Amino acid sequence: MTDAHLKVFRGNPGEEGRFEDFAVPVEEGMVVLDALHWIQGHEAPDLAVRWNCKAAKCGSCSAEVDGRPSLTCKTRLSDFDLEQPITVEPMRAFPLIRDLVTDVSWNYEVNKTIQPFTPPDDVAQEDWRWQQQDIERVQEYRKCIECFLCQDVCHVLRNHETEKPFMGPRFLVRAAGLEMHPIDQADRRGYLKDSGGIGYCNITKCCTDVCPEHIRITDNAIIPLKERVVDAYYDPIQWAWRKLRGRGPDAGVGVELPVLQGSPPPTDHDTPD
Repeated sequence: MTDAHLKVFRGNPGEEGRFEDFAVPVEEGMVVLDALHWIQGHEAPDLAVRWNCKAAKCGSCSAEVDGRPSLTCKTRLSDFDLEQPITVEPMRAFPLIRDLVTDVSWNYEVNKTIQPFTPPDDVAQEDWRWQQQDIERVQEYRKCIECFLCQDVCHVLRNHETEKPFMGPRFLVRAAGLEMHPIDQADRRGYLKDSGGIGYCNITKCCTDVCPEHIRITDNAIIPLKERVVDAYYDPIQWAWRKLRGRGPDAGVGVELPVLQGSPPPTDHDTPD
């Protein structure tokens, strides 16, 4: 039986982390999460690992495998060269709780700042009507399992590159689903521009690349939202027309995003980019 050699991050907040080596016997069909469970059952019962469904639908088991944000339950050991060690570490964008578990509660606080679905006041719910072709664009965004891999790989969040908070790709996707809903009445362009910080995204598509649900985050959500913000605030013709009509986009004044705290502690072990 072939062994996989895993280098697993161990550590607690406020201390320098370390990597521990484990040799895990490999059976056909094993994924990284299986290997972590083997480690818990045989060598390190105190290893902290977050998981739930083991079916790539709950988003709980997010981590970085050989430097790539991944669902450990969907990352097969057979995809790696087992002659080389496999590095498993926590998501770097979020504060460390212990070992492979990070504190992702910041994301839920950001979610609270987005104006929710806002249907017409004068239309009763039983009278809401739309066609399948009206919601095909929106349905893609509903596939999100909130694994926060897109948030983790986003360099703005990962490296804390901004002076102001940035909502990140997951919540740009949620905002897009609301903005493009056929009967939603709210205008979130001011919020996206100011509070959400949509201008910080430079559309590198790294978020799309790691999405386990294959949502085209950049092309189908972020770029259309950027276009809407540009039309509202930077198109001189539309600006003049709205000025004449006495109308303009909501400013999103008073909405503040929480600050994302520091990343997991660095280690003296080099990991892949």
